[in-house]
Amino acid sequence: MRGITEPMPHGFQRDMVTITPRRWLKLLAQRERSRLAGAALCGIIAGMLTVAVVVGLAWVVDQLIVQGRATAELALLFLGLALVIGLRALFQWGQEALSAEASLRIRQEARAELLSKVAMLGPVWLTQRQSGALATQAVEHIEALDGYFARFHPQLRIVVALPLFIACVVVGLDYLVAIFLLLSAPLIPVFMALVGIGAERLNRDQFTAVARLSAHFVDRVRGMTTLQLFGHTKAAQQDVWYATDHYRRLSMRTLRLAFLSSAVLEFFASVAIAVVAMYVGFGLLGYIEYGPSPSLTLFTGLAVLLLAPEFFQPLRTLSQHYHDRAAALGAAESIVAILNEPSIIPRNIPEPQTANAVCELSDVAIGYPGRQPVLQAVNVTLLKGDVVAITGESGSGKSSLLALMAGFMAPTSGVYRRQRVKGAWLDQTPCLVQGSLADNLRLANPEVGEEAMKDALQRAGLGGLLAALPNGLESTIGERGVGLSGGQAQRLALARIYLSTAPLLLLDEPTANLDTSTEKLVIQALLEWVQEGRTLVVATHHPAIVSVADRHLVCRGERLEEVLL
Repeated sequence: MRGITEPMPHGFQRDMVTITPRRWLKLLAQRERSRLAGAALCGIIAGMLTVAVVVGLAWVVDQLIVQGRATAELALLFLGLALVIGLRALFQWGQEALSAEASLRIRQEARAELLSKVAMLGPVWLTQRQSGALATQAVEHIEALDGYFARFHPQLRIVVALPLFIACVVVGLDYLVAIFLLLSAPLIPVFMALVGIGAERLNRDQFTAVARLSAHFVDRVRGMTTLQLFGHTKAAQQDVWYATDHYRRLSMRTLRLAFLSSAVLEFFASVAIAVVAMYVGFGLLGYIEYGPSPSLTLFTGLAVLLLAPEFFQPLRTLSQHYHDRAAALGAAESIVAILNEPSIIPRNIPEPQTANAVCELSDVAIGYPGRQPVLQAVNVTLLKGDVVAITGESGSGKSSLLALMAGFMAPTSGVYRRQRVKGAWLDQTPCLVQGSLADNLRLANPEVGEEAMKDALQRAGLGGLLAALPNGLESTIGERGVGLSGGQAQRLALARIYLSTAPLLLLDEPTANLDTSTEKLVIQALLEWVQEGRTLVVATHHPAIVSVADRHLVCRGERLEEVLL
C-alpha cells in the first residue's frame, strides 16, 4: 500500500506565482530576520570593539615610546583593553551562535517546504522523477544553503556598516587616508561581482551534475541484476566513472574560480594597505607636506595603518563567503524548479450528487500535461459496497483512472466528485521500507496490535511464512522488499490493506505476482472484507477477479465502457 489518500479541498492547484531563486532565498531569510539581524548587529559591535582595541594599542605605543610613560601608569588602560577584548570575543560568539541557529531553522523549514511540495505533487508526479536526484535535492542542496545564511547574509550588513564606522574614525585621525580608503573600497566588490557571475553559473552546473550522478548511480545499483544477466556490468561501471569524472571537473572549475575571487580581493586590499603604509612612512619622515601630513604623529600614523586592514576585513570576509552565495543560488534553482511545478492533485473535491455514491465522474477526461488524454468522456458512478473490476490493455488508462479516484491527479476536463473519505491504495510496485514486518504493517495503522497483524498476514496468505520465521513479526526485511519474493512482497502490501480502516479500496493488479491457489485465497479475503460496507475497485487482467466483481468496467479506445454481468 502506497499510502492513505486524504480528501482534498476544492479547486485544482495549477496556477501559482513563479518563485525565482533569489526571491525564495529572500523569503527564507525573512522568516529568521530577527536572528539574522541580531547576528549582524553582534558582528558590527565586535568590529567596533576591534577598532577600539587597535586605537588603544596605537595610543599605548605612542605613550610608551614617544611620551616615555612607565608601564605601571598605563595599568588601567591595559585592564580596559583586556575587558574590550573579552567583550569582542563574546559578541563574536553571539554572531556565530545566532547565525548558526538561524541557518539551522531556515534549512529545516526549506526541507519541510520541499517535502511538502513533493507530497502535494503526488505519486503520479513522483513516477516521472528519479529518486536519487530528489534525495540529493532534499539533502545536499538544502545543506548548501548553510553558508549563505550562516555567514554570507549577516556579512552583507556588516560590510555596509563597519567600514563606514572605521572610515569615520580614520577621518578624525587623517582625512587623506580616509579618502583613499573610500576610493579604493568600491573596486573590490566590483571585481567580486564580475567573478561571482561565473561562479554562480558553475555552481548551478555543479548541482545539476551531482543530482544526475546520484540518480545515475542509484539506477545502476537497482538494475545490477539485469546488468549482470546481460553482461553489461563493466559498461555500467564505465558510465558511472564518466559521470563521476565530469562532476570532478566541474568541482575543480568551481574551486579555481573561488580561488580567483579571493586572489583578486587580496591583491587590491594589499595594494591599498601598502599605499597607506607608504603614506604613513613618508609622512613621518617629513617627505609629504600636503594636508594633515605635517601633523602626522606616531599615534595617528600607527592607528591609521592598523585600521587599514580592519577597513578591508569585512570585504575580505564577504569575499571568502561569496562562493556560499553562488552555491546557495545554484542549489536554490534546482529546488525552486520543484516548488514552481504545477500540482496535478485536485483540491476541494465536491461531494457526489447521487445518494449513496462514493465517487462520480461526469464527462471526465484523464491525461497528463503535454500529452493526449488516455481516457475521454468518462461517466461512471461508484456506490457504497460496489466491487468493481477494471480491465483493458496495458496503457489503456486503468492505472490513471485509479489515480484519479484516489485523488492523486485532477481531470483535464469534466466534473469529478467524491465523498470526503479516506482511501487505501495499492499500486503495482508497493512501497516496503527497511525494517521488521511489524514496521511495514504499522504504516497502515500505527495503533494496530500483534493479533490483528497476524490475522492480516494470515488473510493475505503469509501465515506459513510468519510461522517459519524465527523472529515472527520482528523479522527484518530490506528496502523494497529485499528478502521476500515478488509474491510475498505483494501479499505483505495486501496485509496492510486489511489493517486499514479506509472505506474506499483502490487496488492496481493486486494478484499480479501470485499463484492460482494464493490468488483465490486473497480474492476470498477481499470479498469477506468488503462485506463490511467498503467499496472495492480493482484494476486487473485476471479473469478470477472479474468473475467475483459485481461491476465490470473496460478501458478501450480512450473510452470507459461498462459491461453488464
